[in-house]
Amino acid sequence: MQQKLITFIGGGNMAQAIVLGLLKQGYPATQIIVNDPNEEKRAYFAKLGVQTAENNVESVARAEVVLLAVKPQMMAEVCAPLSAVDFSDKLLISIAAGISTPRLQALIPSTKSIVRVMPNTPALVGEGMSGLFAPENTAETDRTFAQALLNAVGKTLWVKEENQMHAVTAASGSSPAYFFLTLEAMQQTLIEMNIDADIARQFVQQAMLGAAKMVEENPQISLSTLRENVTSKGGTTAAALDVFNQRQFNQTVAEAMQACVARSQEMETLF
Repeated sequence: MQQKLITFIGGGNMAQAIVLGLLKQGYPATQIIVNDPNEEKRAYFAKLGVQTAENNVESVARAEVVLLAVKPQMMAEVCAPLSAVDFSDKLLISIAAGISTPRLQALIPSTKSIVRVMPNTPALVGEGMSGLFAPENTAETDRTFAQALLNAVGKTLWVKEENQMHAVTAASGSSPAYFFLTLEAMQQTLIEMNIDADIARQFVQQAMLGAAKMVEENPQISLSTLRENVTSKGGTTAAALDVFNQRQFNQTVAEAMQACVARSQEMETLF
């Protein structure tokens, strides 16, 4: 990965994950600046050997790559003073949900290279899944750098059209919560069956971890086939799946993901 001076605007969980991922890959701490108004967050990064600062404009002016890791509702306020900086030779990366590339272009008019990213929280353990989009005028070298940067915390895929980022939000950005909700429900049911809470958690988390590994290690086998392989006719799994089917499980999942997309589209008009 090419070494460039990267300024992170915002030092929250996702920024922490990316910085740690970069450092684990041998990226020089001296080539990273993290700006955050919170003193404790700056102290955390300083212990890693990373440069820290409070003045966004000064740090951005020095950078070759600027990564915006702020909440969507704060984006306009954060970008207002940055618009005075010449971004014409900088790569701008945004991991803020609901902020489109045209909106970023409007906030920082001198920007020529933009990559929009939808990461997810498994990046915190190096198993993230990030969707990326870049306008046609974004240089190939900048696309390559942005992808390598996000690969430091997991896997990446590009989408061809920006409106597909809403689907990416439903598919990976928000989906860890769907998974946690399922495990939570399974654990609670086991507790009601008089299984100790810790033991119940170990049962469900290992079962799901193993199932995910089967999916990953058997890409040639369809998901439906993997499901069928576990489901003996008239058996216990079939009985459970019958209940899911009666409750229209697939339709519930579809409606939930569509609601996620609708909210993502709405957010794009708000900020």
